[in-house]
Amino acid sequence: MLPLLTIMAQSHRLPRRKIIRLAAHDYRTPGAYFVTVCVQHHLCRFGKVKQERMHCNAGGEMIAAWWHRLSNKFPTVETDAFVIMPNHLHGMIILHDPVGVDPRVHPTLTPKEVDAHMGASLPVVMQWFKTMTTNAYIKGVQQHGWTPFCRKLWQRSYYEHIVRDQRDFDRIREYIHQNPAQWYFDRAHTAKRD
Repeated sequence: MLPLLTIMAQSHRLPRRKIIRLAAHDYRTPGAYFVTVCVQHHLCRFGKVKQERMHCNAGGEMIAAWWHRLSNKFPTVETDAFVIMPNHLHGMIILHDPVGVDPRVHPTLTPKEVDAHMGASLPVVMQWFKTMTTNAYIKGVQQHGWTPFCRKLWQRSYYEHIVRDQRDFDRIREYIHQNPAQWYFDRAHTAKRD
């Protein structure tokens, strides 16, 4: 076992991860958010792009199924355009105004009930999605022989962009739809990873 001072000295050499969230933004705010979630080490786990179209394997189909369950789990969440790629997912999440109980009027609500009524934040939604898909992928490895992963299915965190207006929304939606056609130009893609 390493002495505490050695561990502390080593931890100072680790790169600090850049915080990519806007510090002043409340991620429960209604609006559209563009998210990208990448597989750890950009390894291809969800299918292949052929003739500019994505062909999902069973793992990719599982990811799509969990994406569609987001609005069932979170009543204030709507999913819009999305695409599963061999090693990442792009999608639009729309957070709506929560309708229901004000916790100041009903102080007996549990924190879980407040979240259900007040709307979940984008980080809560994404954490749930990553957890559920990781667990389902592990079952696929155990029961169906899917390609295993080392320690983590997904990279830590995710990329997000707050959609500013309708023009931004339309541009991102087009980007999502065109993503498979751009696969061979994607910096996260190499021939070795197919």
